[in-house]
Amino acid sequence: MRMRLVILLTILGISVTSAQQSPGPGWPPLPTSGFISGRPATDKDIMEGNAVFALRAYGVPFGKPLDVVIPQYAYLTKRGQRPIPVIVVQAELGKGLKIFGVRDLNGKTATARDSELQLLGTHPPDYRAGTPYVAKLSCAIYVDY
Repeated sequence: MRMRLVILLTILGISVTSAQQSPGPGWPPLPTSGFISGRPATDKDIMEGNAVFALRAYGVPFGKPLDVVIPQYAYLTKRGQRPIPVIVVQAELGKGLKIFGVRDLNGKTATARDSELQLLGTHPPDYRAGTPYVAKLSCAIYVDY
């Protein structure tokens, strides 16, 4: 007697759900200007739109540039909120804290500590409604006995 046994294996069953069901907009290309790298930001950099912040104490700059590729893609996650896709435009070390200047996909600026940022590099990741997306993959195996 031949028995056909069908086994459905879920090889990867991880998916991230979101409030929106349709894919969000794609990541834009990284900017060719409007960021600062290799040196601390100044007030002039902020006024020209090249930096988000300038670290100063009593009027004296104290920030040191971080050895991080600028610009690059990242997810910003503030406490209790969903990850927001951003582009990192500045990275400095100040008083032992790693501080990043970022712009969201609409151009709004923010600062973030390293614990609030997931650096993604210079190649845009898959993007679906503001969250990392991993597709669900299934396969069927047919076995004859």
